[in-house]
Amino acid sequence: MTLADDIAALPDDMKRRLSERGFREERLFAWAKGIGQAKDERNRYKGVVTAPRPGDVSDAPEPGTAEHARYYAKGLEALRAGKVALCVLAGGMATRMGGVVKALVEAVPGKTFLDLRLGEQAATERLSGRKVPLWLMVSEATRDGIASALGPRLDGDHIALFEQCVSLRLAPDGSLFHDDDGVSVYATGHGDLPEALAQSGLLKRFLDSRGDGYVWIANLDNLGATVDPAILGWHMEHPNAVTVEVVDKVGTDRGGVPVVLDGRRIISEEFRLPKDVDPTTIRVFNTNTFVVDARALADLDFEFTFVEVDKNVGGKKAVQFERLLGEFTVPLEPSFLRVPRDGKESRFLPVKDNDELERRRGEIQTIAEARGMLA
Repeated sequence: MTLADDIAALPDDMKRRLSERGFREERLFAWAKGIGQAKDERNRYKGVVTAPRPGDVSDAPEPGTAEHARYYAKGLEALRAGKVALCVLAGGMATRMGGVVKALVEAVPGKTFLDLRLGEQAATERLSGRKVPLWLMVSEATRDGIASALGPRLDGDHIALFEQCVSLRLAPDGSLFHDDDGVSVYATGHGDLPEALAQSGLLKRFLDSRGDGYVWIANLDNLGATVDPAILGWHMEHPNAVTVEVVDKVGTDRGGVPVVLDGRRIISEEFRLPKDVDPTTIRVFNTNTFVVDARALADLDFEFTFVEVDKNVGGKKAVQFERLLGEFTVPLEPSFLRVPRDGKESRFLPVKDNDELERRRGEIQTIAEARGMLA
């Protein structure tokens, strides 16, 4: 049987499940044809890639300065006009924390990561005097647990969930991969956000009611990446549709880095850089926190690259294709803003496992108190 035959033979309930979550057969067929063929080369950007030029990375306005006060006032004005939505990436299962829904892990005593994001929403509303939508991008694995925790607060408007896209894993020979439950479904990555958000209708309704505005995108577990009027004001006074928060690297830190591709700034994951570019020479990296013009995000017409990734599923090799959110900086050239990663002003507190959580609890507690997330 061909891959097309295998797809056609799927049960109707599986077909509905896939269709409702953005699955496209033509994508899967194209991926299957190219599995393993110059994968490393296909995953890398083509063109001339260099480190950021002088002036490409700006420093966040420093509290207490006239510059900070000016940007803060401008950003606060936009918040008071109801021009900001908070979009949190909450699709991940904490596999290194025992395979639980990370949103429901206790970040500080008595408060989960989800609780603190709700606290951030409330603190921003107290500051602005306006409702601030909270949109959580979830996955099949996290939706039910998060929805249950939110209960009646989940109204689809003030607090709403929208779901990542899915696809089917493939075997190394290009056929459908099967795990113990049958065909193997997976979420296709944070790069799903523009498509999934468009399908949800949330962004359209936001723009229909406001005309324009801004979407603040952050990882669930980076509780330093809160809505900041000064950063918002800085973004508003600069011409690019996206502002990317970056931080200085410490030691062997790795992650997406700001680079210049054929004369334009972008964010690139290290494995996507041409082989002649040494990412260790670029001493800042992407925190996956973005401020985006809502209209530019809604109008985005761009085919993301689905990169080939090998996975071990139940002791067997599988292949899946994922897209990375940072690639939206290719059509939407960004500004790079270096933000603090230490002290009360820190905007980078990622938590990937239990040991890191234990190390960071004190920092998280301090920042949550200082920014009103516990009130």
